[in-house]
Amino acid sequence: MKSFQALLVASYGRHYLARPIKDGEAVKQGELDIKALYQVTSRGKQHLGAVGDVLEVQETGPDQAVIETIHERKNLLYRSDAYKSKSIASNVDQILIVLATEPGFSPDLLGRAVIAAETAEIIPRIILNKCDLPDKLPAARKLLAPYIAMGYPVHEMSVKHDPASVAALLPHVQGKVSVLVGQSGMGKSTLLNALIPNAAAQTQEHSKKLDSGKHTTTACRYYDLPQPHESEAVSDFAGALIDSPGFQEFGLAHLSESQLQHAFIEFRPFLGQCKFHNCSHGDEPGCAIRAQVEVGAISAQRVELFRQLRHESHNADAIQARLK
Repeated sequence: MKSFQALLVASYGRHYLARPIKDGEAVKQGELDIKALYQVTSRGKQHLGAVGDVLEVQETGPDQAVIETIHERKNLLYRSDAYKSKSIASNVDQILIVLATEPGFSPDLLGRAVIAAETAEIIPRIILNKCDLPDKLPAARKLLAPYIAMGYPVHEMSVKHDPASVAALLPHVQGKVSVLVGQSGMGKSTLLNALIPNAAAQTQEHSKKLDSGKHTTTACRYYDLPQPHESEAVSDFAGALIDSPGFQEFGLAHLSESQLQHAFIEFRPFLGQCKFHNCSHGDEPGCAIRAQVEVGAISAQRVELFRQLRHESHNADAIQARLK
């Protein structure tokens, strides 16, 4: 049985699909097809994979393999609560946070996704969809104002009705691995299909390979961007999108208070300037962060998000201490 390198391209809980990597020895020697999909299993919890992982696998049968090792990750995007964590994607360059003017998006979830990106050193890029609804647009822009002020890129789009807005996003995703995240109903799947016309076919192939459709709503999947028409170098990496399931919660209980402080980029110039070293940026006297809120330099909404995440982190630490 062959051993080879593979890219993890779909994750359904602890069920995975992977494909051989073109740089692998077995591919170079013509023993493997880079378009082949393998059902991959893990040897216990030490080999829990994430979409985007580069694996060393051992073939165990026709289109079957087991993970031997997972290569060191550049980064890992995941969410957690006090009891468990859930991987979203690894080895990504940027996170596309998909929002919409209707239904209204959650500023809390947006803030959490940005903090997760900052902590994992992944570029956050905000997509505001359904901007063809003029009566809904001002309220959405108001919610995004703090992020625009901090310099986060925001792309206003109408994926269904304005193809030019989709085309304008293309240069920002080509040559990169991007992960799509967002609440249900924001238009994430519509954007995916607009950027990758054969995404639906790839999804069908994944589900057929696993001989099940029941996992599709909880699946993360890796899709290759098509080569630009003007490019003749088909071997060049055109980019990829990793689609994640819609979520209603984005726990960050794994982050320490120090990690949280530094993930709020607008806090960084003022860290260490509070009167008390363990300042929660609440009602303590001499809080440098609150002073910036009062002059309008920092959003009060962002400070409240920090305090909520700080509380969740401390609560998770207390629960884990009791469980030991």
